[in-house]
Amino acid sequence: MPTWMKVLLVAGGLLVVLLVMAAVASYFVVSRYGPGLVEAGRQTFTEGAEYGSRTDNEGCLNEAAARQARVDGFTAMVRNGVFMEACLRASRPTPGFCDDVPRQMEVMKAITWQHQQCKRFGLKPEQQCGQLFQGVQRFCEESGRPGDADANANVGGTGGGAGEGVEPPPPPPAPRRPPAPAR
Repeated sequence: MPTWMKVLLVAGGLLVVLLVMAAVASYFVVSRYGPGLVEAGRQTFTEGAEYGSRTDNEGCLNEAAARQARVDGFTAMVRNGVFMEACLRASRPTPGFCDDVPRQMEVMKAITWQHQQCKRFGLKPEQQCGQLFQGVQRFCEESGRPGDADANANVGGTGGGAGEGVEPPPPPPAPRRPPAPAR
C-alpha cells in the first residue's frame, strides 16, 4: 500500500474518531444543560411580555438598556435581548418609535445609529450594546416600515398592540393594460 494511502486512512480515521467524540460530548452537554437553558429562555420571554403589557415601546427599550448596563456574560446578554424583543411585541406603540431606525441591510447607517444609541443610553461597546439595538431594528422591520405610527400593528406574538388580530389589507390589484392593437 502506498504511503499516501496510509496517511489518508490515518487522517480519515482520526477525523471519524473526533467527530464521534464531538457528537457524544454534545449529547451530554445538551442533555444536562439544555432543559435549564430552554426554561430560562421561556421565563425571560414571559417576563418581557408581562413587562411590555404594562408599558410602551420606549419603556421596553429604556428597561432593556438599563439591564444591558448590568449584564455580565454572554448568557445574560442573550437573555436581555430576548426580554427586550418579547417586551416590544407586547407593549403599546410609541408614536415615532421606528422613525429613525435604519433597516438591517443599511449596514453603515445601522452601525452609526447603534453607536449613537449606545452613547444615548450610556452603554459601552464592550457591553455589546450594538446587539441590543439590532433587536430594535428587527422589531421595526417586522412591524412594517420605519416611521409607522403603530409599530406593533403587524408583529405577531402575544401582542397587546393595536393591530392584534387584524389582517393587513390585501395588495392593490395590478394595473390594467389596454388591449394590444390588432395587426
